[in-house]
Amino acid sequence: MKQFFLILILACSGRAVFAQYQMRTVDQLINRKQPGWPVIMKWIDSANNKVEVLPVDTLKAKDALYKTQVTTRSVMGAIVFSTGGILVDNGWIRILGSGSPKMKRSLPDWNKGKAFKEFGDRPEFFLVADDAAGGYFAINYGSFGKDLENIYYLSPDDLKWEPMDMTYESFIWFCFTGDIDKFYEGIRWKSWQKDIQSLSADAVFHFNPPLWSKEGKDVKNRVKQPIPAEEQFSYNLSLRKQMSLE
Repeated sequence: MKQFFLILILACSGRAVFAQYQMRTVDQLINRKQPGWPVIMKWIDSANNKVEVLPVDTLKAKDALYKTQVTTRSVMGAIVFSTGGILVDNGWIRILGSGSPKMKRSLPDWNKGKAFKEFGDRPEFFLVADDAAGGYFAINYGSFGKDLENIYYLSPDDLKWEPMDMTYESFIWFCFTGDIDKFYEGIRWKSWQKDIQSLSADAVFHFNPPLWSKEGKDVKNRVKQPIPAEEQFSYNLSLRKQMSLE
């Protein structure tokens, strides 16, 4: 119950700032009295899943925080400012931060050109994480449904944005403590843990036949190769248009 109230408090602390058009300075975004990162570290300590916090570069962190425009009291701001990103379950899930050698993408730079054109624009969705199978997690700001600020998952097995009925803060908690095996039931294969050891955190597996096809449902039929996460995301959006899912 205590964890629930912490999630609720941290959730409310960052949203209003993100919704504003006017860009705040880094000093205005850094909350030194009530930083969110110590709370997140406690979540990590109690995590059921393997969590790897990527090292942070101070200059990159400040740049990413400014571009993201959320305070460090919020969960998102704390992750952006205090990490280069977070890898969950041996790197199967990649939560975007400020970028690092192991995962070069930063949260704001990854969203530019996808969720918005210029920093400071209000997005209709915001990509926050992805996985090794080519699935993408995004906050809904109007693109997907009426449940604003909830997480949606662009699933590789049907190419639909599926509601997860959880906020960003609850999503992070789920990544740390939830049943990830159950969530990815039917998508993971027997040797996935071994295979992702050589997969860059900026890449995903591209499957042939694709996971959304009838043939792709059978794990034994799949042939996979790593491709940039950017390329797979663009490919997924292109297929959605062809399949009239947009």
